[in-house]
Amino acid sequence: MNSYDILQIIVLFSLILIWTPLLGGYMAKVFMGENHLLACWGQPFEKLIYKIIGVDSTQEMNWKEYLRAVLVFNFLGFLLLFSLLLFQGCLPLNPQRISGLSWHLALNTAISFMTNTNWQSYSGETALSYFSQMVGLTVQNFLSAATGLAVLLVFIRGLSQRTTEGLGNFWKDTTQSILYVFLPLSLVYALLLSGQGVVQNFAPTQTVTTVEGGQQKIPLGPAASQIAIKQLGTNGGGFFNANSSHPFENPTPFSNFIGLIALILIPSALTYMFGKMVGNLKQGWVLWAVMMVLLLVGLGLSLRSEYSTNLVFNGTIMEGKETRFGITNSVLWSVLTTAASNGSVNSMHSSLSPISGGVALLNIVLGEIIFGGVGCGLYGMILFVILTVFLSGLMVGRTPEYLGKKIEAKDIQMTTLAILIPSAFILLGAGISAVLPEGLSSLSHKGPHGLTEIIYAFASAGGNNGSAFAGLNANTLYYNLLLSCVMLVGRFAVLVPVMVIAGNMVQKKIAQPSFGTFNTDNTLFALLLIGVIFIVGALTFFPALALGPIVEQILMIQGRTF
Repeated sequence: MNSYDILQIIVLFSLILIWTPLLGGYMAKVFMGENHLLACWGQPFEKLIYKIIGVDSTQEMNWKEYLRAVLVFNFLGFLLLFSLLLFQGCLPLNPQRISGLSWHLALNTAISFMTNTNWQSYSGETALSYFSQMVGLTVQNFLSAATGLAVLLVFIRGLSQRTTEGLGNFWKDTTQSILYVFLPLSLVYALLLSGQGVVQNFAPTQTVTTVEGGQQKIPLGPAASQIAIKQLGTNGGGFFNANSSHPFENPTPFSNFIGLIALILIPSALTYMFGKMVGNLKQGWVLWAVMMVLLLVGLGLSLRSEYSTNLVFNGTIMEGKETRFGITNSVLWSVLTTAASNGSVNSMHSSLSPISGGVALLNIVLGEIIFGGVGCGLYGMILFVILTVFLSGLMVGRTPEYLGKKIEAKDIQMTTLAILIPSAFILLGAGISAVLPEGLSSLSHKGPHGLTEIIYAFASAGGNNGSAFAGLNANTLYYNLLLSCVMLVGRFAVLVPVMVIAGNMVQKKIAQPSFGTFNTDNTLFALLLIGVIFIVGALTFFPALALGPIVEQILMIQGRTF
């Protein structure tokens, strides 16, 4: 690493720290019904939307009504996208005349974008029309991110409101999150990207003559608008197959730098919003600090590993990395995209050193709570907070409370289910695929690296990340169907228990702090939370990590490979 790399890292995280209270405070005003920067401009549009869809935005929902709205909304979004992908050959804005996807690939892709996973078993520029990219994928990028944020708002209200059943209105929360958060930020980001050279047009693929005299096809299309929300909404699905390493999607060092910020900008700001909405900013900063510590530890391990001498190649590894950005930016992106449940990539994770690839995998299997996806990352972290408070209360003989509300058996049962069910499906799916011919037939590597490819695919699906380790052809009937199931479990096996906990918590009285209250806004609690995350999250996957990245690293140190 040189001084420029170090300076870039410092500037990157300094800007994230500065923007966290600014954006977080703004979002708190939006969702607490206070006057905010875009209120005068947006309220007429907001009222018009409610009138068009025929809902009463003032009608409060209990947790069952809210959950029903979430499920119906997501199911309808899935059906629409599935139909678009099947019949895109008959739809407009298709200058390449691309035919519809196979039913199992369309199913996988529709579930992927509906669950905010954006797993891609296809090449965007050759498999999808502009209509599918815009009306299908880009719209779902907004809607799936808004769903995650809406569920987080329910969770916050359940923890902070006094005895009541009202948890807000799903249609209002979703509309406000799109109108006041995602849309304005995406507009600004898309303009910045277009200024850097990211394509945004409806021109068909161009055939050009290269310097050597050969023919090359240059893909074009409305990329900047989709890339903006894919990064800000922690979606990650690329307009082009090469994703954020493609020069038309990420053309300059500046576009790469603002992309790094966009990966965790909103998830980071949500911690401050959480502190404002529960009336205790220290609670939000403790969660932010825990996330940042875990992120920086993983980043440090990855950078050290990538810059260490690789005895297999007798030097550092540049294979699989975009030479315009170099090692540091490749590592930064790999760590941030897996921590933030984003899934976009600017290098091939399969080409990372075993430890760096292992850090990316660990970020996902922890539940992507290190900032994580919009909304779902923070409510995943709060589940670990509830578990930590419960375990700490058992150790000292105190009644566990969080934000003044008692944690009871039902809360712990739902928390345990939300943490363990996705992990179980990831391990079961990877284990079955490692022994079945259907799971091994499309694998390009053997040994521990091949095992890591399989585990990473299921972790990426179950963690709703969407990034690929590469080396595994997932566009088969077997993987399209199995990964679809895991994506659904990864999304809704966490979302539903969170809603149940919110519905249970909102009916409880808030107890006043006393001498026996266990503080959750100090350094001690932050350390306990980190310990529980590693014990419950990391150790669950330690055997898989040991057989994959760790064994491969040991072999690499000996100069051996498969």
